[in-house]
Amino acid sequence: MHAEIHGHRGARGLRPENTLPGFAHALELGVDALELDVALTADRRLVLTHDLTVSPITSADVRPAFHDDPLFPYVGRPVRELTLAQLHTLEVGVRLPRHENDRFAPTQVPVPNTRMPTLGAVLGLVDAYGAHGVRMHVELKSDPTRPELGADPRELTERVIAELDRHRRLDRAAILSFDWRILEIARSLAPATRRYALIERATMDSAWLNGLRLDDFDGDIAAAAAAAGGTTISPEHVLVDAEFARRAEKADLPMVVWTVNEPGRAAELLDLGAAGLVTDYPDRIRALWAERGMPTPESITPMRHTGT
Repeated sequence: MHAEIHGHRGARGLRPENTLPGFAHALELGVDALELDVALTADRRLVLTHDLTVSPITSADVRPAFHDDPLFPYVGRPVRELTLAQLHTLEVGVRLPRHENDRFAPTQVPVPNTRMPTLGAVLGLVDAYGAHGVRMHVELKSDPTRPELGADPRELTERVIAELDRHRRLDRAAILSFDWRILEIARSLAPATRRYALIERATMDSAWLNGLRLDDFDGDIAAAAAAAGGTTISPEHVLVDAEFARRAEKADLPMVVWTVNEPGRAAELLDLGAAGLVTDYPDRIRALWAERGMPTPESITPMRHTGT
């Protein structure tokens, strides 16, 4: 069986998440896809951030973008209220855990003086690596229960698809979202591009599912995902058991599971038929693939200037 390895926010367990150094590290380890998160700034730029408000864990204020900026400090403010110039002042290469049990702090190598990248910058990095076979899995951050925090889902989807198209990536990309309105919009704008219906317990209601009610599908989330326009169902790993896998197969949807960091759980999910695993530790999952005699994704060597 061929199953894929997807680097979660690059390789969050190893390098700062959603950063160019993190994606570079994931490419050099070898992954089938890079998973990343995007939101829209005040000046309509696509930036990489998991949170719709600037996170105090992944971001730190350094200086204001200009003298007496009334919005400074930026940490804790909605991304949509800040410009790219303001967001570019943040330090995003050093994790600042809130407590000593932060599971990534001991394993994530800091990369100081790292800035929040745009989607275009990440696509440029992947092109520079010559990683043409690595797919870009773009999660569009949108919260239908808090519309004041995010962009209009249609504008966000249009801008992401336009950027992927500009880099000739639509055939090697996927649109991901918990907000299933985005799946419907993406299906109309780029029907050939894969669409991942993300799901966790907190989003299994009609507000997130584009108005669909699970009761109308006898509780079958996979059937609902197919009806919503998903081409892949992507659940949190705690949701997946044999019955979930059976329903995904019945709906004819590949099952790509997140976020899977322990090889033992990864092995269980492979046995249940997972088509791919999203992981913070691509190195661990690659080792499991090798143990099982499964082909591992190509490790991509960066192009280096050798001089004359």
